Amino acid sequence: MLNNSEKINTQLTNISALSDENDKFSSLSMSSMLARSGVPLSHVMAADNYMVIKKIYGTPVVKSRITNKEKALLGKYDFNQLEYTTIKQINEELDLLKKWSMSLDENLKSDADKIIEIRLKELKYLAACRYTIITNEIYNGYMALEKYFEDISKYSI
Repeated sequence: MLNNSEKINTQLTNISALSDENDKFSSLSMSSMLARSGVPLSHVMAADNYMVIKKIYGTPVVKSRITNKEKALLGKYDFNQLEYTTIKQINEELDLLKKWSMSLDENLKSDADKIIEIRLKELKYLAACRYTIITNEIYNGYMALEKYFEDISKYSI
């Protein structure tokens, strides 16, 4: 017998598994759905940071890349860099990060908060480069992350 959270997670996985990656509307709407339930404070703060900069400057102006230590943290949990992720992968990752941020395990909670900061840094870099380093239409996970940040920030445009 599955409890309610397992049922919701199974339904979420089934929906994302059945969605076509080229169907950006349904994939990005999944990011909006993720933003409507129990968003951790660390996610909201990261989103507010991104949206304030975007509102003032139009796009982030800082082009800092992630460090090798940050890449290693992403690799520890088998996450790709943002420029090599799909919308579906980011949606699944955001769902995991939300759960981990609410975890009782302090190490997992800390890593989840660090990963959302890494994702913010990666998104700022991609936006500052005007998304020019992305050459493949499949790897557009940055769109889902940006949509998620727009939906949870109180400074949305």
